[in-house]
Amino acid sequence: MEFFDVYPRFQVNVVKGKGCYVYDDKGQEYLDLYGGHAVISVGHAHPAYVKAISDQVAKLGFYSNSVINTLQDDLSHLLGKTCGYEDYSLFLVNSGAESNENAIKLASFHNGRKKVLAFHKSFHGRTTAAARVTDNPNYSPAAYMGFDVAFVDLNDIEAVRKELATGEYSSVIIEGIQGVGGIQVPQDQFMRDLREECTKTGTVLILDEIQSGYGRSGKFFAHQYAGIKPDLICVAKGIGNGLPMSGLLVSPIFKAVAGQLGTTFGGNHLACAAAISVLNIMNEEKLVENAAEVGAYLLSELKGFKGIKEVRGRGLMIGMEFEQPIKEIRSNLLYEQKVFTGVAGQYTIRLLPPLCLTKAQASDFLERFQKVLK
Repeated sequence: MEFFDVYPRFQVNVVKGKGCYVYDDKGQEYLDLYGGHAVISVGHAHPAYVKAISDQVAKLGFYSNSVINTLQDDLSHLLGKTCGYEDYSLFLVNSGAESNENAIKLASFHNGRKKVLAFHKSFHGRTTAAARVTDNPNYSPAAYMGFDVAFVDLNDIEAVRKELATGEYSSVIIEGIQGVGGIQVPQDQFMRDLREECTKTGTVLILDEIQSGYGRSGKFFAHQYAGIKPDLICVAKGIGNGLPMSGLLVSPIFKAVAGQLGTTFGGNHLACAAAISVLNIMNEEKLVENAAEVGAYLLSELKGFKGIKEVRGRGLMIGMEFEQPIKEIRSNLLYEQKVFTGVAGQYTIRLLPPLCLTKAQASDFLERFQKVLK
């Protein structure tokens, strides 16, 4: 049997990682400014993280949600305290798409409506509902088309008002910062107005913080720049530092109903041990503050680079848009300068490094980047 090869892949066999670096099978070191799609939050192979998951799997890696798992309670309390949502509840699943699926489901259970409002350039995942609220028809086969979704432009509050006034919408789903869409940052006032319109019309506000959350923006959640509180918050990627896990932060307006939501693997012992370790490391090493500081430095420096059309982002979630396709720039960064980066479309390079990136490492990247741009 062969691997079902759906991924265009660079010819680099990464076999090891440490901090903000990864190493291939020939021992070549690469500076990791992408973190495997924003997944690596506290750095590759952090000793405390390795110990936590090693100790846990040596005792018990998994048992189902049919038994008490006090690690789920420990994680819920720690996350609530860390992010400022102590009055919310936590439902645990396995992937970002699954978190969004359950948010959309819970919203519809709550108000009995079925339509969802999303935004152009959005990305929310590749499963049924998540794919339909993603602004890319290539992700939705015919079997998904019965799910009713409308799209409006980001930051267009009048378009939102017009749609929500119909009373048809169960929920609005929006990314804290659009990632795949090119690091598009919602305006703070737009987010405040959106919260107001959702409250006024009884529409559930879902914040997809899968890429922009867990400290990446320089605050724990990107929506906290606007000073709002969503009804549901979706998290994944950085929550487990590479171990598959996701969650849904649930407002007190929702009541838990037995059997309404469920999962086999979600919130298992090993995943919870990983997530608790991640939060402890983030708190002890002040990684959210570091993301804000090092991110501000990178944004400031990159805005002075010639040849870049626009630099966007917050914290360590940065997009650099060019006039010309960036395929060659990214390839040269990887193969010549040994730096991993990401892309968003044909014209934007994405930076999503581990939150432990130092200013010295950021400066090293800037030097390597300059060599590629000459």
